[in-house]
Amino acid sequence: MAVPFYGRASAAVFSPLESLSRSELVVRRLTDAIALGLLPDAEQLPGELDLAGIFGVSTVTVREALSVLRSEGLIETRRGRGGGSFVRTPEDGISHLARRRLDGFSLGELRDLGDVYAAICGASAALAARRSSPDDVDRLQRVADALEHADKPDARRRADAQFHIEVAAAAQSPRLYHEEVSLQAEFGTLLWLAFGDDDSHAQMVRSCRAVVAAIAARDPHAAREAAEQRVADSTARLIDYQLSEVHA
Repeated sequence: MAVPFYGRASAAVFSPLESLSRSELVVRRLTDAIALGLLPDAEQLPGELDLAGIFGVSTVTVREALSVLRSEGLIETRRGRGGGSFVRTPEDGISHLARRRLDGFSLGELRDLGDVYAAICGASAALAARRSSPDDVDRLQRVADALEHADKPDARRRADAQFHIEVAAAAQSPRLYHEEVSLQAEFGTLLWLAFGDDDSHAQMVRSCRAVVAAIAARDPHAAREAAEQRVADSTARLIDYQLSEVHA
């Protein structure tokens, strides 16, 4: 059965779980999608049978995962005609989800994730500088404009996430695109905890413009360097944030 997707970034959300069929992985995948905004508030999820087929797991596993998501307030289930499971975006955005996940990472693990994410973003930007079309560059500039004009933390975070995803799409590499979306869910949501104030926002807008300018100029080296530095700066802010929380 064909299942509707919610934008091209959601393809990685509903891809098979590669033989890992625990309900915790289904919970993680759907939680990441809600945190990234790939599954918007009030959006209906596919039915249990469809989710089981998409993820390659049993309906019992899906049922267990949906039960956990309900208990965490991330979905609600309605009975009767027109019923099903519907997304409920937390009132405070994704902050509490990200903070809970951050508690499970050591400083070393955060640095390692930052290194991997910088490598993926750098490779995507370099390829985008070689392969992007004029339409791709226009789209990147529009996303950069959206980031600059966003005036609330959640809007800034969504625009920043969209920028990373669009760069990966412009690279025209399905594997890099999949890795970007996966890492955006795993690590990007953590970076948002230290992002959103006016100073960090201004810095992120400048670094965003630098990546777009390098891609538009067809300069792979400059694009890679700007993208890697962008992630490195964000990672450093996240580590400072975690240290401040520990000593608060």
